[in-house]
Amino acid sequence: MEVAGPEDAPCPRAPSETAAAAATAAAPLRSSFSLLLGIKDKLCTCHILKTLVLGQVLSLFICGTAVASQYLAEQYKVNTPMLQSFINYCLLLLVYTTTLAFRRGSDSLLQILKRKWWKYILLAVVDVEANYTIVKAYQYTTLTSVQLLDCFGIPVLMALSWFILRARYRLIHFIAVAVCLLGVGTMVGADILAGRQNSEGSDVVVGDVLVLLGASLYAISNVSEEYIVKNLSRVEFLGMVGLFGTIISGLQLAIVEHSDIAHIQWNWKIVLLFVAFALCMFGLYSFMPVVIKVTSATSVNLGILTADLYSLFFGLFLFGYKFSGLYLLSFGVIMVGFILYCSTPTQTAEEAATSLPQPASIGFDNLGLKIEENHQETPAATVQFTKEENVQVNTG
Repeated sequence: MEVAGPEDAPCPRAPSETAAAAATAAAPLRSSFSLLLGIKDKLCTCHILKTLVLGQVLSLFICGTAVASQYLAEQYKVNTPMLQSFINYCLLLLVYTTTLAFRRGSDSLLQILKRKWWKYILLAVVDVEANYTIVKAYQYTTLTSVQLLDCFGIPVLMALSWFILRARYRLIHFIAVAVCLLGVGTMVGADILAGRQNSEGSDVVVGDVLVLLGASLYAISNVSEEYIVKNLSRVEFLGMVGLFGTIISGLQLAIVEHSDIAHIQWNWKIVLLFVAFALCMFGLYSFMPVVIKVTSATSVNLGILTADLYSLFFGLFLFGYKFSGLYLLSFGVIMVGFILYCSTPTQTAEEAATSLPQPASIGFDNLGLKIEENHQETPAATVQFTKEENVQVNTG
């Protein structure tokens, strides 16, 4: 029987080698955990949460206006979009224009009218016609076309923000917009599968053109609103839009909808629906500048893409819509895109320029000048040999 000697026994691994191997094995886990924590810290912030909540409040206001309008149209055959907008502008006039009238100094109503009356007239025309053309488009084209083509306003809004507000976007912003539009496409697909798309519209081309026009007008109005809210004041924007919007919508109402209003069979339910629409629209106009000031017009428009889904959920009980799981998927996709967009703030052109890394090289021409300057600044040195073979270095 042979006994294994010390030289035959397996050599134990040094403690340092064991620790190094364990550290190497745990490195991928630590890096993955750090990555998850970084994503969590970037996406789960108070700013994103507040932006998300504010955007959904706006969507609920839009949902209220859509449900009230649809109920008026389907149950009582009342199609008066200009009358409904006129009531909203009157409320803005009573609240915000009156507030401006009591101000003194350069921010008073009279001073604003003297300096910028024509600008606010143009803005009011854009805002009034944006509301009118979108609602009018439903009479000519399909619901699917309206939902899809209405998204045309988002790239228009981003382009206007780039040139007018000098906003600068990053790759993550374009990816986020693409994700949100994918969610809208999922919602439209769910509408088709659920059978909500029954008619083809009386004139699809006219309706589609109206949608594109309305989306572009909304983009112009939102960019103007962002500029005024962030550089001037929210009350000034709402007060001037209320003043001129009341005048313009009142004139257009008298021209295009006087006969429709005359045929309305008024009762307390119709009045209640008009009041509900007016309050939701007034809340939307009053609250949107607050959200835009915190975020931007583009992020607001991405957030309110869920308004159609809220309208659908109410329609399940009010109008007998069929439910589809794709609606929940669409909501989730839009929310993911919206959070991605808000995770990285946009910059102005000036901020983007200052944040660019400076070049490491100073260039050949500057390098030559620098060498010449150093050569001129370097003191001259002379070497002298004495008889004792000592070296003396004198600098002059």
